[in-house]
Amino acid sequence: MFLALIGLASASAHALEVRVDAPAELKPMLEQYLETARAARLGEDVTEDELLRLQQTSLETAHELLATEGYFSPQITSAIEGAGSEQFVRYTVVAGPRTVIDAVKIRFEGAIAGDGPAEAGQARLAQRNTRLRERIQANFSLKPGMPFRQADWNVAKGTALRPLLLNVYPAARLASSEAKVDPATQRATLSLVIDSGPAFFYGPVQISGNERYPDTVITALNPTVPGEPYRQVQLQDFQQALDVSGYFTQVVVQVDPDPALAAAVPIQVSVVERKEKQVSFGVGYSTDTGARVQATYLHRDIFDAGVRLKLGLKLETGENSGLAELAWPRSARGYENRTAVSYVQKDIEGQVTETWKTGVSRNRKRDRIDATLALQYVFENQTVGQTVSAQNRALSLGYAWTHRTDGRAFYPVRGHITHLQAGVASDALLSDTSFVRLYGRHTEFFRLGARQRLILRGELGAVLADHRQGIPSDFLFRAGGENSVRGYQYQSLGLDVPGGVEPVRNLATASVEYNYFFTPTWGAAVFVDAGDAADSVDELDPVVGVGVGARYKSPIGPINVDLAYGKETGDVLLQFQLGVAF
Repeated sequence: MFLALIGLASASAHALEVRVDAPAELKPMLEQYLETARAARLGEDVTEDELLRLQQTSLETAHELLATEGYFSPQITSAIEGAGSEQFVRYTVVAGPRTVIDAVKIRFEGAIAGDGPAEAGQARLAQRNTRLRERIQANFSLKPGMPFRQADWNVAKGTALRPLLLNVYPAARLASSEAKVDPATQRATLSLVIDSGPAFFYGPVQISGNERYPDTVITALNPTVPGEPYRQVQLQDFQQALDVSGYFTQVVVQVDPDPALAAAVPIQVSVVERKEKQVSFGVGYSTDTGARVQATYLHRDIFDAGVRLKLGLKLETGENSGLAELAWPRSARGYENRTAVSYVQKDIEGQVTETWKTGVSRNRKRDRIDATLALQYVFENQTVGQTVSAQNRALSLGYAWTHRTDGRAFYPVRGHITHLQAGVASDALLSDTSFVRLYGRHTEFFRLGARQRLILRGELGAVLADHRQGIPSDFLFRAGGENSVRGYQYQSLGLDVPGGVEPVRNLATASVEYNYFFTPTWGAAVFVDAGDAADSVDELDPVVGVGVGARYKSPIGPINVDLAYGKETGDVLLQFQLGVAF
């Protein structure tokens, strides 16, 4: 008897099939959300009673779904057709006329409408309130004559509130909203009441989580002024500045939108600090300068004032260097001061130099611009081939300016990076030779499709001086190598002398490169480079390098491997650079 009952129950249940006859723009929604359609997708077996219940529930759901799309008078029929395994449920939908928006009414309450005491005597705030109201009215996304959709209505309400939340009124809310629909005329009147609450003004900074570093590291980056109106973008800038300061692994900057605190709302800064001391190592290889190992020691709180001490040592096949640097915390206006002393020993293309440098600099990062003013003293011993050059000295005042719109991506597909430098030295001030140094480099990225990009690069350099004797090599130019003219050895383009290549006073290079990515991470490149370095503009005789390459977007950065042919020398060179830090 038990087995017979099971067989009877199985016979009275069957798998569902649902067919929807509806306008094309509505059919996917109905097939997605009707209860019978959902049961059919899950492959459920249902009894006749359950099928009738699902059919009726789905009819009600269909009316609700069509109403959200602005169809308030649809004709919807449903029937169970076929028999046995061929049985299915059919829904037929005649949507009818769509409701359109007849009028939009927005009313403001709270301080933004002049109802609160916080606005009294605040002329600037009153002007801002007027602009905010006008902006909300003008930018409201739903206009008379447009079709009414519930989803669009929900989005429009949130969008209307956003300008207040971002500017002065973080406690703003929707006091009421109504979409009044007349089914007879298929017209909808939208009404919205926005309550701004009180205007918020900045109060003190409240810091939590800092134990290693002084409060001044945080407060120095605060862009707000107590008593000024609240703006969310300033808190975002504050948080970003703390994120990149190097002192913290996690930062949250926020305010409590409690109307009772509006007159002087505290800015709450919560941080998780980095370790005070850090040691890091790195290894790498470049076809320009050979194998590399490096070590860095960082102390983030020398003098208990957030001053960072950095000690670095780098050993390469063609270049060795050591560095000691002090860096002061960056200010809210983006300024950071540094002082450093370094030693660099190079042996490249027959030129051996030993260089001591010491100097002070002031850097400012603001939006897309990075600018540095530096005063630097350079002392150099130079040997080219078997010739020992006189010691070169220069006290230079320099300015470097970088503008970038590439978003600092590993592999940018649009935008540019422009870098300019200017420097001056005088033989009356601790320099062997008076000179003016000018340099510029521009790289432009073009997106040519989902997988393609074009890169154009050019650079120019000039040292304005009567001669180059006495000018340290760092202020002169040579060309050739991975980031210059590929197909030629690193810094091999300059003045050829017995046993080596000397740096000169003028530089000009250019490059065109095309990339195509076969996968999201792997691609290929073809390129043409040209350029030269010479003592005078008239002597510049650009050489050409052409080649192909592989491109890999690794998790730690781009890896480029190029095979380049130098037309002047006939050499074919494999050029690349790899590195990892730990």
